[in-house]
Amino acid sequence: MNTLFAFVFGLLFGIGMIVAGMANPAKVLGFLDLAGLWDPSLALVMGGAVATATGAFALARRRPRSLLGFPMQMPNARHIDKRLVGGNLLFGVGWGLAGICPGPGLVLLGAGASEGLIFVAAMAAGMAIFELIERSRAKPVPAA
Repeated sequence: MNTLFAFVFGLLFGIGMIVAGMANPAKVLGFLDLAGLWDPSLALVMGGAVATATGAFALARRRPRSLLGFPMQMPNARHIDKRLVGGNLLFGVGWGLAGICPGPGLVLLGAGASEGLIFVAAMAAGMAIFELIERSRAKPVPAA
């Protein structure tokens, strides 16, 4: 049953990305082009998403369990560090260059678009590199 809910809501999310234009790299790049022919329409999409998420988080904080019966797991990090800022900068640069972020990238992949395949492959490579770096940082250094 949980798999069915995940599929239905994932499909709904993907359809929403397509309808809103978030899966269209040209539209996203038009939104990011503040100095040129700026397209503000995605600001309305983002504003709606932030408003919806704000309400959903407020409701979720009051519940011990999700609607599907799982324990509620809310984010608890409250500090800003170099890794957070660096990750956000890297995400922003990638979004600005490609006009694609992970959710729409998966939508494009599912639609069979070559941009989606290239983006998801690059995203997977980046995640693998991150994992390798994290593992090497976690290894204890042998005593000399």
